[in-house]
Amino acid sequence: MDHKDLRKWSGEAAKWAEDYHASLRERPVRAQTTPGVTAAKLPEIAPEAAEDMAAIFEDFKAIVPDAMTHWQHPRFFAYFPGNASPASMLAEQLANAISAQAMLWQTAPAANEIEEVMIRWLRDALGLSNHFTGTIHDSATTATLSAILTMRERALDWKGIAEGLSGQPLLRLYASAETHSSVDKAARLAGIGQNNLVKIDTDFENGMDPAALDSAITADSAAGYLPAGVILCVGGTSIGATDPINACLDVAKARNLYTHIDAAWAGSAMICPEFRALWTGVDKADSIVFNPHKWLGVQFDCAVQFLADPTPQINTMGLRPEYLKTQGAEDIVNYNEWTVPLGRRFRALKIWFTLRAYGLTGLRERIRNHVSWANKVAEVISTLPDFTIATAPALSLFTFQYVPEGQNPNEATAKLLERINNDGRIYLTQTLHEGKFVIRVQVGQFDCTRDDVMMIPKVLSDLTRGS
Repeated sequence: MDHKDLRKWSGEAAKWAEDYHASLRERPVRAQTTPGVTAAKLPEIAPEAAEDMAAIFEDFKAIVPDAMTHWQHPRFFAYFPGNASPASMLAEQLANAISAQAMLWQTAPAANEIEEVMIRWLRDALGLSNHFTGTIHDSATTATLSAILTMRERALDWKGIAEGLSGQPLLRLYASAETHSSVDKAARLAGIGQNNLVKIDTDFENGMDPAALDSAITADSAAGYLPAGVILCVGGTSIGATDPINACLDVAKARNLYTHIDAAWAGSAMICPEFRALWTGVDKADSIVFNPHKWLGVQFDCAVQFLADPTPQINTMGLRPEYLKTQGAEDIVNYNEWTVPLGRRFRALKIWFTLRAYGLTGLRERIRNHVSWANKVAEVISTLPDFTIATAPALSLFTFQYVPEGQNPNEATAKLLERINNDGRIYLTQTLHEGKFVIRVQVGQFDCTRDDVMMIPKVLSDLTRGS
């Protein structure tokens, strides 16, 4: 296959994509397959001779779509969305065609400078102070790891990266029980250790208790630990819990601790001024992450980390050997020095296309609709026989439980969830909250409509009527 063939088959792929998206409502949302079925359809070894693209494309159509869970399905209400607006898809196609390795300014000047501008556009759109700068990562997991590595090195006066962790003080990190598991992973990978990630008690609203945070830091300091940082969440993955940002940041700042806010999902909603009360005080944070690839329609992977001062993270992550220097431009920004990988994709292009193609007004309308529809569907579910709302809507996320008389609610809810996903009309997932197995509903797919969202109580009613 050469570039002339690419012209033809790119067109065929675009036609297929249009038909695929048009047919999504007729497809089951979750893949209706079992482990090993797809692998059994592929040859055991790679072909020795080149094969015709027509045959390859036919195999793709026959094997792949029906064995995929359809994240772009308008009735995908599981996890958080992994949205890909058409404008973002187009930008990704162009970035793939250029296929630059944007590790340095000189290897991709446009990628570097557009990234810088997109960080400013998004900072202003979210209402953050203009002292923030930032960079684009693949995911919030990497951004959080970067922040926790920075916490570690700042607390150790950058001795960890020079001397190793052996013989250094035992560090402590602080987060609430509602924080995403990526924080646990980062504590492990940073060499701080799971046991040194202190989960602070939450209050009646499921947010971190600032007084408990202060007490934990005091106790650890007295016991000889070295507190290093505090990780807060806005819109936690399980039930959408949010820590009291302002009060917790005040505690951390009084102790000179580095702070990171995980707003991976909910951060997108801050383009709507009415939701910003959720993170009052955010401008006092050292680091913030949100994922445009969740709720803004920017294709995965794309996580934005805002930094009040990038210097501590650059001092932690940055290396500039001779072969990576730009002659005559030693002060230039090279974003690989802000992140874990040296290699970097041109992610800023899809942000640029998406923000221009839909505008902040159009994106705000989508988010406001999703929040409104989630509240409405929770209200309807609460009226269905044997259903109870377990946690009220946090933006567009809520949970419910099925509690038929005479049955164990956890078992009944788990069985119902499997029936829902086997039915195929909608896709939901679960979490545990206060010992209860509950079903999550998260409204946020880019192309969903009110009718798509109202399919949720219809499916629940259909599957439980008379049971």
